[in-house]
Amino acid sequence: MTLPDSFRAARPADFPGIEALLRAAFPSPAEAGLVRDLRAGALMEAELVMLQGPQVIAYLALSRLVAPSGWLALAPVAVHPDWQGRRLGSRLVAGAARLWAIKGACVVVLGSPGFYARAGFSRERAAALEAPYPNDHLLILRPGADVPAVTLTYPAPFDAV
Repeated sequence: MTLPDSFRAARPADFPGIEALLRAAFPSPAEAGLVRDLRAGALMEAELVMLQGPQVIAYLALSRLVAPSGWLALAPVAVHPDWQGRRLGSRLVAGAARLWAIKGACVVVLGSPGFYARAGFSRERAAALEAPYPNDHLLILRPGADVPAVTLTYPAPFDAV
């Protein structure tokens, strides 16, 4: 099978495929519920997809944090189990990181430091952040070299994950 070489913004017609992907990629329906709730609350900044024909095979969401104003949370990121191990997630995250770095955005992610560091996220620069999640897996993508000391407030839908 030929690997997709690009991603695009998700469209409403993609939403059922995104739901199916999230249910296949995660052990519980919590991430699919998170995405539905973020959309319903108009909290999404961007949703990106990779397609194989009509099938959504990779997905990434960026939602707005409650605080600090203007900051974004990267979650969830998913690759369909049949397509894992082909670096699609890495390509999707790296592409999104480049786009939001150009925009000068501040993006935080909770995940594998080794995986997200390859796309420019920094564990060290996130060291002074306060979050309701384990800080040892919190990373930041932000212009400059500072180590911001702020408290992150996630939208309510994250409470269910």
